[in-house]
Amino acid sequence: MARVRTTGDGSGLAVTEFGGSGEPVLLLHGLMGCAATWAPVARWLTAHGRVLAVDARGHGDSPAHGPWTVEAMAADLAPVLDGPGVVVGHSMGGLHGLALAAARPDLVRALVVEDMGVDFVGRDAEAARAWFGAVPQPFASPEAVREAFGWPRPEFGDYMAECVERRADGLHLRTSAADAAEIAGEWARTAFWPLLDAVRCPVLLLEAEESVAPPGQMAEMARRLPGATHVRVPGSGHLVHRAAPEAYRAAVEAFLARLS
Repeated sequence: MARVRTTGDGSGLAVTEFGGSGEPVLLLHGLMGCAATWAPVARWLTAHGRVLAVDARGHGDSPAHGPWTVEAMAADLAPVLDGPGVVVGHSMGGLHGLALAAARPDLVRALVVEDMGVDFVGRDAEAARAWFGAVPQPFASPEAVREAFGWPRPEFGDYMAECVERRADGLHLRTSAADAAEIAGEWARTAFWPLLDAVRCPVLLLEAEESVAPPGQMAEMARRLPGATHVRVPGSGHLVHRAAPEAYRAAVEAFLARLS
C-alpha cells in the first residue's frame, strides 16, 4: 500500500512511496498532475527498484510557492533521492528530470522522458494563461472533470479526475491555474537545449504519436544526447503511459534491462 510522507529539507514536498526495494526509481508527473496518477505504472516498476513519486511544488499535497522555474523545481527533487537512481518523468516531469540530470549527474543514473520537448519558445503564453483561467471550477463531480478534460483523449479526463480535491463548493484542481500558467510561461520564453549538453546518463525519449513537442524535436534531442534511445509510440496521445500502457511498459522495461 502506498505511503505518503513529506521531505525533511524544509521544502515540505509530498512524496508517495509505492514500495519495492533497491535503488530509487523516482516518478515525476506533468503540469497540473499529481503523484497518485503514477499508481498503475508503479505497480510493475516495483520489480525494478524502490518506487517514489513526488508532488511538484504547487501540485497535490505539496505547498505552493515560487519561483516557478525549471531550475528551482528540479532542485527540489535532489533531497528526495538518497542515492543514485532512475528518474522517470512525464511532460513537465521529463523536463525537470533533464534539469536534475544536468545539475546532479551523481544522482541520476538513467532517465526516461515521456513526451516533452526543450524548446517551446514562440508559443503564445497569454493563450495558455487564458486557457488555464477558463477551466470551469468548481466541478460538480468527477464525471464533470472527465468531461472538461477528456476531449479528444479520454485518458486525460480520467487522469485529471485523480488530481482534484473536494471543498465546500465542489471539486477543485489541486494546482492553481495562475501557478500553472507561470510554469508554462517560462517554457514559452526559454529554450532549454543547453541542459542536454550536461546530461551524461542513458536517456529514453518516449514520444507520443499525438505529441505536444514540436515536430522532430524529440528526435533532435536524441541526436544531441549521446547514446539516447528515441521511441515514437503509435496511437498514443500525450499521456503515453495511459494511452498505450503495454507499449510504454515494454519500452521502459527494455531500457531498464539494458542498464543492468
